[in-house]
Amino acid sequence: MTLLSPPPVAPAGAQPVVPPAGRRARARAERLRDDRAAGWLTAVGVALVALVLRLWRIGEPQAFAFDETYYAKDAWSLLEFGYVRAYADGADAAILTGETRGQWLDEPSMIVHPEVGKWLIALGEAALGMDPAGWRVSAAVAGALTVLLVVRLARRLTGSTLLGGVAGLLLALDGLHLVLSRLALLDGFLALFLVATLACVVADRDRSRARLADLVERGGGAPVDGWGPVRGLLLRPWLVLAGVCAGLAAGTKWTALPAIAVLGVLVWLWSAGARRSFGVRLALLRSAVVDGVPAFLSLVGVGLVVYVLSWSGWLVHAGEYEEHLSATQYTTYGGGQPWPTASEPDASGLGEVTQSLRSLAHFHRDVYVFHAHFLDDAEHTYASSPRGWPLLGRPVGVDAQLDIAPGEQGCAAAPGSDCLRQVVLLGTPAVWWGGAVALLWAAVRWLGARDWRCGLVVVGFLATWLPWFRYDDRPIFSFYAVALLPFVVLALTLAIGRLLGAGTGAGGGAGSGAGGGAGDGADPGLRRTVGVVLAGSYLVLVVLNAAWFWPVWTDELLTNGEWLDRMWFSRWI
Repeated sequence: MTLLSPPPVAPAGAQPVVPPAGRRARARAERLRDDRAAGWLTAVGVALVALVLRLWRIGEPQAFAFDETYYAKDAWSLLEFGYVRAYADGADAAILTGETRGQWLDEPSMIVHPEVGKWLIALGEAALGMDPAGWRVSAAVAGALTVLLVVRLARRLTGSTLLGGVAGLLLALDGLHLVLSRLALLDGFLALFLVATLACVVADRDRSRARLADLVERGGGAPVDGWGPVRGLLLRPWLVLAGVCAGLAAGTKWTALPAIAVLGVLVWLWSAGARRSFGVRLALLRSAVVDGVPAFLSLVGVGLVVYVLSWSGWLVHAGEYEEHLSATQYTTYGGGQPWPTASEPDASGLGEVTQSLRSLAHFHRDVYVFHAHFLDDAEHTYASSPRGWPLLGRPVGVDAQLDIAPGEQGCAAAPGSDCLRQVVLLGTPAVWWGGAVALLWAAVRWLGARDWRCGLVVVGFLATWLPWFRYDDRPIFSFYAVALLPFVVLALTLAIGRLLGAGTGAGGGAGSGAGGGAGDGADPGLRRTVGVVLAGSYLVLVVLNAAWFWPVWTDELLTNGEWLDRMWFSRWI
């Protein structure tokens, strides 16, 4: 089935064929139910492995690495004061010695990202304290949860517990995701909520199609007239949950918005395709009304409510922002006027809520001005074009300790040389380079074999990648590509499933029509053997690749020669 499936064709003179979607959906659900315990054990097991990898020496380096200097302090401020305050000069050095009192000023900070990710970082600081392990532990948990969700999502797409585990392993061993899961940056949390939104949308697709089939079968299974079933499909719980996750994603970073918009369009197209398969005429237009409007309220309406609620700390302290940040350079840019709420008398009750929301809207305008107009001329050593992200064009060095002399910290360098420690945001080459090939295969298969799962992977990848080209004239970084990574991993998983063949469940997935394996028509035993050897060899390569780069992901001690052996290209240095 494609993203929008054509109606079934009936023989001449026969009644239109109604596909047994309900039976098909129930059969698939039964197949997964038979393996439910193994499915959850696999997901939890792979996620625990990922968590251990991410927690290993998570307190190293004992420093604010890269943009941790902003988010870790913002998170502590949220925890202590309920809103983000500006901090004093020299706060970083004082905090690293254990002195957290007196480091924050009495005025709010001009933050340029929403607050969900920072609240999550604050949870770790509340649990472990204001130190590197405390401000990083939430990212490690979020990374492990992302792995768990990818296992479950891949299993749903393929019908295979084995392939679900493969997807989780690929994500767990990717260096970009691993390092971000060991840093107090926002992008790891963004990836978690985007994957959660995607998983909910795909679950809604399965549930709504099965529900539609059941409603048709209750009516006798005859081809439907008019709009088809409507009332029984108005409430779609998975879409409501997707709206919650979408609101949290946007509440972490605004860069989630293009992907959320594309997922909303896919919900409409999938719903229209389902109705068309049961004989509804003009299904695209009719589904826009009977499916699109409720889906919009569930996904966008719920998401907007969650997003606004995520600013509760800001709203409660709107007066401080009105006093200190209502007439900044971002407010007056292009002839803009100071916030009118700053000079209005303080309201009370519902009026105060409205006044605070208006102030928040003006603040959003200022943040947008900052991102759109105040970074154009900025430069950064590790800035990179999104063109090179899928092929690991320019990694980001987030921390480095150089010139460690022989004998110090266990350095065993030869005389005349020295050692170093470095943390590099660099993806696993075997995952990303293999993923680039898998994405090309997925595009061909989507267009040629009409596999909706490949369409989802390709469209999702493009939705999280192409919008960045609009901003390639200002400093942007390759680790933003972590939002692309789940789609890279899913493309690899579908390709591996194709190699292994339909016997693994890889050719399944509701309505995929993707049975069979590589080399259809060849001897099944030989085909399966070749597929297993190729897939197994690739996974071994990923493991070896991850082991090789582990030292530059985790701040391990290396001689200069050992470090250079891992910097395969000059642009990686």
